[in-house]
Amino acid sequence: MLIAENLTKQYGDYTALDRLNLAINAGEVYCLLGSNGAGKSTTINIFLGFIPASGGRAFIDGQEVAVNNTATRNMVAYIPEIVNLYPTLTGMENLEYFSALSGFKYTRQELKAYMDTAGLQSSAFDKRVNSYSKGMRQKVGIAIALVKKAKVLFLDEPTSGLDPHASNEFAEIIKRLSAQGVCTLMATHDLLMAKNLGNRIGIMHKGKLRHEMNAAAISDTDLTRLYIDVVKADI
Repeated sequence: MLIAENLTKQYGDYTALDRLNLAINAGEVYCLLGSNGAGKSTTINIFLGFIPASGGRAFIDGQEVAVNNTATRNMVAYIPEIVNLYPTLTGMENLEYFSALSGFKYTRQELKAYMDTAGLQSSAFDKRVNSYSKGMRQKVGIAIALVKKAKVLFLDEPTSGLDPHASNEFAEIIKRLSAQGVCTLMATHDLLMAKNLGNRIGIMHKGKLRHEMNAAAISDTDLTRLYIDVVKADI
């Protein structure tokens, strides 16, 4: 579903992403670990078409992002660290608006069902978003992904700042979407979340993918040790 072929991004003499090769299947959750500046967000932004690659190619469901940007954007949903919603609109009004932007029209009952699936409590549906916690805003973001019928979900530090309960709720929703065939690429600093949620884990450092592994094949302790060794390496 997602393919990166020698994906590279340079800003002058600085290499933000260095010949990344990656392949992620439908229904798979792939977690990218790395410190700030490792290249995680750059990777996501190239797939989203927000920034152009300096070299290599990115594909979503067989279509090259640089060539078919409109088509690929219609297949994806993006949940950043802070979900951008209209604060003076209610959760339901935001969901209705963003679904209309994507070319979908739903009844109120259908929108409520998507909110339920995303895990937002019904008492919050008609409250203004400026009264929402971060976890509640993330759930509206999930609902937007659902109404778009997104094949691919990009997550950039989505659980940063969430309490453990909210983080676990978020992870369970992602697992349910994965079971439905949604492909997920998540950039995170959270090693425990990557281990518990991801099918595969990649560790990036200075724009390069240094290690890649099956999450089930490595212990929490070994993952932590490997991550620290990579981040501290002067490569």
